[in-house]
Amino acid sequence: MKTNAKWWSPRLRQDIEVARWGTAGRPVLLFPTAGGDAHECDRFLMVKALQPLIDSRRIRLYSCDSIGGKTLLDPSEKPAQKAFMQKQFLAYVRHELVPAIRTDCNDPKALVLCAGASIGAYNALLSICSYPDVFDYAICMSGTYDLSRFFSGFHNQDLHLVSPLHFMAYLGESELLTTLRSRFVLLATGEGKWEAPWESWQVANLLGKKGIPNRVDAWGKDYHHDWVTWREMLPRFLDDLTLPGN
Repeated sequence: MKTNAKWWSPRLRQDIEVARWGTAGRPVLLFPTAGGDAHECDRFLMVKALQPLIDSRRIRLYSCDSIGGKTLLDPSEKPAQKAFMQKQFLAYVRHELVPAIRTDCNDPKALVLCAGASIGAYNALLSICSYPDVFDYAICMSGTYDLSRFFSGFHNQDLHLVSPLHFMAYLGESELLTTLRSRFVLLATGEGKWEAPWESWQVANLLGKKGIPNRVDAWGKDYHHDWVTWREMLPRFLDDLTLPGN
């Protein structure tokens, strides 16, 4: 069962579409890749790969348009605007999308599992690091976490706040860090074409220094930066996480 919703986001000043597959189970927010929309995961057969988990009512899957990612790829956007849109997209996720998911689940305190590949992995990492009060587990596949390639040396406060590689390094003892230490970040990566496994290790080392539980899962040189890899990864991880008793 697929359901679509769309509303005007005052933070992003445009209509954002959200798609949902399934009507019960653990809420899973799957972020698209950089240029993707809410239906990207369906077009690239990820929904089909997850169908057994959806049909057995173990997960309900959500996805939204990648507004921040599209801005990153737009060569006409100035760096300051790109950073601002990442911040606004994060605010949209926390203050608009998560409440909508909780309402749909009929649970105002539901914790959401976030996941994504490439820039989607970055958004999953950013979401759990920024808001561990609503996200309890992140599955980050083939992540692109170093945003410097999109900014050509530019750095401001907005970019600092949406770059976990920057703000996590300065995160001191706090309620946020205490909560993060009860969460988990899975950093899965192939080691084949177009992959950058060292980015996952960089994140893991940073999280480890802060005492945040995490694991790098390296899949070897036969796994490339591609949907074929991610369609194998995500169902396996979610199957393990949604087994009875977990």
